[in-house]
Amino acid sequence: MTAGFSGVLQLTDLDDFITPSQECIKPVVVEKIKSVTGSKIKIQDDGSYVAVTEGGQAQKLQRVDISLNDCLACSGCITSAESVLITQQSQEEMLKVFKANEQLKEAGKESELKLIVVSVAVQPVLSLAVRYELEPQDAFRRLSGYFKSVGADIVLDMTLSEDLSLLECENEFMERFRSKSDGSKPHLPMLTSSCPGWVCYAEKTHGSFVLPYISTTKSPQQIQGTLVKQFLPTIQGHHPGKIYHVSVEPCYDKKLEASRSDFHNEAEDIKDVDCVITSVELEQMFKSQDLRLSEIPPADVDFPWLDGLNCSEQISYKGTLVGHQGTGSGGYADHVMASAAQELFGDSNAELKFKVLRNPDMREATLEKDGKVVLRFAIANGFRNIQNLMQKLKRGKCAYDFVEIMACPSGCLNGGAQVRPEEGTQQKELTSTLEKLYSELPLHSPKLNPLVHEIYTNWLGGAGSDKSSANLHTSYHAVEKMSTALNIKW
Repeated sequence: MTAGFSGVLQLTDLDDFITPSQECIKPVVVEKIKSVTGSKIKIQDDGSYVAVTEGGQAQKLQRVDISLNDCLACSGCITSAESVLITQQSQEEMLKVFKANEQLKEAGKESELKLIVVSVAVQPVLSLAVRYELEPQDAFRRLSGYFKSVGADIVLDMTLSEDLSLLECENEFMERFRSKSDGSKPHLPMLTSSCPGWVCYAEKTHGSFVLPYISTTKSPQQIQGTLVKQFLPTIQGHHPGKIYHVSVEPCYDKKLEASRSDFHNEAEDIKDVDCVITSVELEQMFKSQDLRLSEIPPADVDFPWLDGLNCSEQISYKGTLVGHQGTGSGGYADHVMASAAQELFGDSNAELKFKVLRNPDMREATLEKDGKVVLRFAIANGFRNIQNLMQKLKRGKCAYDFVEIMACPSGCLNGGAQVRPEEGTQQKELTSTLEKLYSELPLHSPKLNPLVHEIYTNWLGGAGSDKSSANLHTSYHAVEKMSTALNIKW
């Protein structure tokens, strides 16, 4: 009787917000401390634990910390990380670095200063623009002004890294699609990799089965980290270890992504992104300092890339906020499908419109030639749609060539760390406002960005080179389930 049910009915107890479960266990070695029989444990006002003996003597108990690497290595929860305390990626840690730099300047120790670089994604800017009733471009410049006022040396947009991510994703898809004709296994559909929540879920839940389908192209955040830590030093002469890189993102899971061992240079002992700050954390910082973004003096957004590239062409987006064709999550499906239609089938004027399927977060577009479907692309947002997609893939019934996947419903504009709606406003209404703002940004095409060609030619040694692969691609790791008594399902 159940054979006729849809995938939605067959999958139950699913939710787009998945909190850490009881399986999140870190094996730790706790030093044995001599204690007197009869001691009691009390909780102090600051949340710490104290062992109090019968004689009234108090002994503070050691706290056990769970690091980001512990979280990523654990096979317990799927985690959207919204309930995980991540100390290495907090606003307090960022402000400590800013303050340390200020103290070094006051002490005249210029040689010990760090170069503080802040990269800002488009989604947090739009979120804060709505919160403080600002135009997006104005909000962007005021954010730049705020970071520079607290100690940042350089504030960057992420257009260049977004362009590189889109183009590498396009090249990877073309290679896979063409491999269909030579008989090799292409691992289609190709699944996007820019959402760390989805990647973490895939590694921990579906493991080696699904990982070959995921694009190896780095996310814009991590490509930006490569540009800041590897390319920027060639321009300005700073040692990579002296650069502190902050990324402003719409998602807590970006903190997990930045802490992956794949993005840590062991030789130099540096990370591509040192700290990730989210939209809602910035709002909290403004509140704690009794500030409004609209009251902060604006400052120019920096553009140091021209200093290291022989680019004589005009850069139209310099210092401004721009959007890409398609979704507010980067437009991967729209970009790759338009490029594939032109390059693979010679159709440069294809009308590629994504139609809604069973819900607004599951959309599909097809390209037909001579009455036959030759390309089938999809956009799947939210874990319900991701779960259904995985079930189809495992049953061999997934007909798509490419799927843009984001863990959050409505994608990155509705990221888990975006500013929440104010009283009287619904979440859907806020998301619609953000989508409208994104669609009104100046439209930017990666293929018309002259800096991309210069990066490939002058720094990476050409598209497809070993250096290009090393700097713009990554790898994934299936996480084996731990067998402990605590994760048995009764």
